[in-house]
Amino acid sequence: MTADSPFVVHRGGCHCGAVRFEVDAPAAIDALECNCSICRATGFLHLIVPRSRFRLLAGKGALREYRFNTGVARHSFCGTCGVKAFYVPRSNPDGYSVNVRCLEPATITLLTVRVFDDTDREASEARIRGLSRG
Repeated sequence: MTADSPFVVHRGGCHCGAVRFEVDAPAAIDALECNCSICRATGFLHLIVPRSRFRLLAGKGALREYRFNTGVARHSFCGTCGVKAFYVPRSNPDGYSVNVRCLEPATITLLTVRVFDDTDREASEARIRGLSRG
């Protein structure tokens, strides 16, 4: 990133270290906490970014995929430790949702968490639809 860029490079990965990635995002992260069944079960805290700001550094071969319901969301997880560090979300299928809990904390200056209410999915999706477009 350049000196005048609004983004920093955040690094992260799965628990065992097999999957590693970088994401360009603000140092002050505005994250989403979804109350759907899979996000509640996994404790996923969403940072949605365009594909162009996400880079998989290691672990492509370690990744496994899970799809359910509409099949649009592509839930990637490490086949060794089982951690879902990022995935392609149904709400923004042209981007990635990174699990903020899988980021190294050194580059995060502030974390704000907003609720994504899956019980009113249509309205919640409308509010975040453009996140993967920058």
